[in-house]
Amino acid sequence: MKTKTIVILCFIVSFFVSAPLFAQRQMEKLGRGLVAIRQNTDSVYIGWRMLGTDPDDIAFNLYRKTGNGAAVKLNREPISESTNFIDRGVKFDLQNSYFVKPILNGHELEASKSFTLAAKSPIEQYLTIPLKTPAGYTPNDASVGDLDGDGEYEIVLHQTGRGRDNSSNGLTDPPIFQAYKLDGTFLWEINLGKNIREGAHYTQFMVYDLDGDGIAEMVCKTADGTVDGKGKVIGDSTKDWRNQNGKILDGPEFLTVFSGKTGEALATADYIPARGDIGAWGGKGGNGKNDNTGNRVDRFNACVAYLDGVHPSVVMCRGYYGRTVLAAWDWRKGKLTSRWVFDSKDGKNPFSGQGNHNLTVADVDEDGKDEIIYGSMCVDDNGKGLYTTGLRHGDAIHVSDLDPEHPGLEVFGVHEIEEGTKGPGAAVYDARTGEILWKGSQDEDVGRGVADNIDNTRLGAQMWWSGSNGLYDIKGSRIGNQPRSTNFLIYWDGDLSRELLDGNHIDKYNGGRLFTADGAVANNGTKSTPALSADIFGDWREELILRSYDNQSLRIYSTTIPTTHRNYTLMHDPQYRLSIPWQNDGYNQPPHTGFYFGFGMKKAPKPRIILIEPKK
Repeated sequence: MKTKTIVILCFIVSFFVSAPLFAQRQMEKLGRGLVAIRQNTDSVYIGWRMLGTDPDDIAFNLYRKTGNGAAVKLNREPISESTNFIDRGVKFDLQNSYFVKPILNGHELEASKSFTLAAKSPIEQYLTIPLKTPAGYTPNDASVGDLDGDGEYEIVLHQTGRGRDNSSNGLTDPPIFQAYKLDGTFLWEINLGKNIREGAHYTQFMVYDLDGDGIAEMVCKTADGTVDGKGKVIGDSTKDWRNQNGKILDGPEFLTVFSGKTGEALATADYIPARGDIGAWGGKGGNGKNDNTGNRVDRFNACVAYLDGVHPSVVMCRGYYGRTVLAAWDWRKGKLTSRWVFDSKDGKNPFSGQGNHNLTVADVDEDGKDEIIYGSMCVDDNGKGLYTTGLRHGDAIHVSDLDPEHPGLEVFGVHEIEEGTKGPGAAVYDARTGEILWKGSQDEDVGRGVADNIDNTRLGAQMWWSGSNGLYDIKGSRIGNQPRSTNFLIYWDGDLSRELLDGNHIDKYNGGRLFTADGAVANNGTKSTPALSADIFGDWREELILRSYDNQSLRIYSTTIPTTHRNYTLMHDPQYRLSIPWQNDGYNQPPHTGFYFGFGMKKAPKPRIILIEPKK
């Protein structure tokens, strides 16, 4: 009996010690995301999702229903080595619908939602979403979330009118947000009003299921005069807080949670932090004087993170040139509450002045809870500073297992010369500890840089940056010519390495052009970033969302290149999924997985997630 008691006690102790390792993150319950795209008049590419919760031995049967006929199975043997298929001999002049049925233990399960190609539909590699673009506005950044609980993504789009950089004077148009289903159905519109300035650094909007009901919310900064999706005004609509320079440096600032279903404002709180001393957020340049023009005080970032390892929180941030504040919020059971506030306070704090025009989120210490990598520093899940590298402000950051030979995750970033500081223009550091592993371009001001596996003959990530004059491995050795662009990345062709996304075209490193989206255009000037790039349907490859030239539609481009590699949807990797809400943050950056994905990769680790049944 004594031995049995000891064994039981050991089991209980072991369970509670290891419990955090087995915490399951709440995530949206997705369908199969099947999509069918014509390759020509008699050939159709079909792709669908494998879920992160699917058993390893799952297989699929694919069916086509032509016109009013019976459904016909297209595969002879269960499809188990990929989640895509080429259907040849398709009748172009008839309607064709496709669906898949999962197979487990020799038995077919419930059919997926079907995807229908209309008779004689255009041979186009994209889906069209018609827009209600306001006069004088341009579709800009987008995000996705399941806004109605149907198991598929909807789009939240930022429509931008006249905008201004923080350093520029002048009035702007009110930022507008619209929501659409993938079939083009318009859902709602939110107008932030004249007391929210338009520009890349002002409005970061987070779309995510924050309360675990299976339906996403949208969260952003609001002010007097914001009008929600139901026509309700937040604050005082009679107030105009714009000064003679068009800046908004007075008046209340709010944080609002909006319903993904309707755009209705569900809760509003005072924004944390308040402006406080306008001049305390950093100098305006090398003169070292405080900035009282409103340039540095209105630099915002935002993200979503699983700070307790189970439930997502939204983190709203202010400042990165000097004082830096991150404020974590929870949206639970209809209440918006402050979780913690990180504040570097002043220039004497080593965490001041280390932020980027962007950020990223990852579990850097492998405790099941997320940290925020805020440029050259990291804030722990509890709101305490984990470390600061002192590498300074920068414009680009990439975090993943960039070096499979080095334990854990790595950070690659580029850095500017700010306020007379000096240091490396590009560097790699350990994401857990902040230890600098490599640095280059000493005392050079580097504006752009990228790191990921783009060479499909080499293990690990490669890195390059403006002025690098070559492609480097993650150890810092030059291994080839510098790629054509330093803007964005995308998984597009059939191998596991990533491709170069720049504007409306996709290129293969040391190869040719793979794809050009004729009739569509990217956003944000020379940055040439997409409205969004993410794995939103089909297999694990990423979709590319661009606006049409006339600004009256979005186009969702998807690959039609077959692959023999089978991976679960990237949206079920927690780090990648959290990369999608922050993709619109500041200077947009591509998403990354929380494990090494590329040439020579091991099997993707099973995600510790639980899928939430929507509460309709």
